[in-house]
Amino acid sequence: MQQGWAVYFEDPVPYEQGVRIQERLVAARMADKIRDTVLFLEHEPVVTLGARGRDEHLLVDRRELARRGIALAQASRGGDVTYHGPGQLVMYPIMRLGGVEADSHGYLRNLEEIVIRVASSWGIRAFRRAGMTGAWTREGKIAAIGIRLRRWVTFHGLSLNVAPDPTGFETIVPCGLEGERVTSLRALLGEACPSVPAVRERMREQFADVCGRELTVRSLGALLAQTRAEE
Repeated sequence: MQQGWAVYFEDPVPYEQGVRIQERLVAARMADKIRDTVLFLEHEPVVTLGARGRDEHLLVDRRELARRGIALAQASRGGDVTYHGPGQLVMYPIMRLGGVEADSHGYLRNLEEIVIRVASSWGIRAFRRAGMTGAWTREGKIAAIGIRLRRWVTFHGLSLNVAPDPTGFETIVPCGLEGERVTSLRALLGEACPSVPAVRERMREQFADVCGRELTVRSLGALLAQTRAEE
């Protein structure tokens, strides 16, 4: 099994800051300055528009988003429109795909598999839907996925709804899918819902099993210091 790093963020991260961190780590990974690295975080409230995102999938105007304290950002990932906020666990793998892994569709399926296994560990049946990306339950979509590859190094990733404020999703047509419901571990489990840190640990374990990378937790500061030392 390959060795990699996991970076945990304890406080919600502004979306643009998260993008800047990813861009720096992608460049370092392409230059083989760092190992495969996976960021685990929550974002401050934000609506992001992916490569297929359209303004008509915003259900409130930009001023109303601002009034609600929700930022709006154009994202370089694939996919349509989505919402991120506290209580939603986001995973951004910065990893090099090579050999039999060099297949973006297979990588997407791996991300879906991680979510399915994490949900199953709390007794929730999550599943794929033909022709779509993400993970669903009978009560609605529980995880969104949008990725990008740069010279076969991945960034962006997936978001799993643990216990976010559900009103954030009322501002958009999630992933551009009309009439689709969104759910969360909190909505499905009630008071038995695990904490975000507990889900984060389970996701790190499942990432190792599915993607073949054993992740050792490392601080962002130490990782960025390594990239600076090697410049």
